[in-house]
Amino acid sequence: MRDFVAIDFETANNNRSSVCSVGIVVVRDGRVVAREHRLIRPVPNFYSPYCTAVHGMTRRDTDFQVGFPFVWRELQPLIAGLPFVAHNAPFDEGCLRAVHEAYGMPYPNYTFHCTCRAARKVFGKQLPNHKLPTVASVCGYNLNQHHHALADAEACAAIALRIL
Repeated sequence: MRDFVAIDFETANNNRSSVCSVGIVVVRDGRVVAREHRLIRPVPNFYSPYCTAVHGMTRRDTDFQVGFPFVWRELQPLIAGLPFVAHNAPFDEGCLRAVHEAYGMPYPNYTFHCTCRAARKVFGKQLPNHKLPTVASVCGYNLNQHHHALADAEACAAIALRIL
């Protein structure tokens, strides 16, 4: 796979539509050509203590940010026509579907590939687990800021370039 968008969402609470951060890494012809990170005002707009403990964000970080439709419109030219790659793709695809639904936006049936699933096939029991930092490390990427959407998307892109 040489052309794709690695994507990662962080959520404010247990509602998949509550995306508060997105990171994307655009890969064309096997090379990273763009990196983008955006904070997003989530829907619904509240932060669970659990999610804040995971990624460190609170309402103070996103109350004055724009909503998802504006951010997605900005990212469209970069991602148009490319498949998505995510580590634990069902989560990120679920977020994308849920936030489209929350805003009444048509969902264009994006294609998703999962680096976690691929890592299980490629590495099997050679690894203690198939979590993003573990797989990224084996693929040569040092994930220092796990649960920062752009850092996670960069790690995912490095994994995809290595094993997909």
